[in-house]
Amino acid sequence: MSFETTRCPKCKGEMEPGFLLDRADADLPHAAEWMEGAPEKSFWTGLKTKGKERFPVRTHRCRECGFLESYAKKA
Repeated sequence: MSFETTRCPKCKGEMEPGFLLDRADADLPHAAEWMEGAPEKSFWTGLKTKGKERFPVRTHRCRECGFLESYAKKA
């Protein structure tokens, strides 16, 4: 998934693409995902995820002010 460089909506600085790091699963690094619906607790897995739509989260960060803007587009 690619994103073009954009301007920050806060300060007009240059935005750079990236992602949010998640270390929830045995402290192994992977990219965060967006999941539909409200979080529901699960005894075995922490949260129920079965049957829910998921999208990878990609984030732009402003090089000037640090503002973050995230997107969860269908692949």
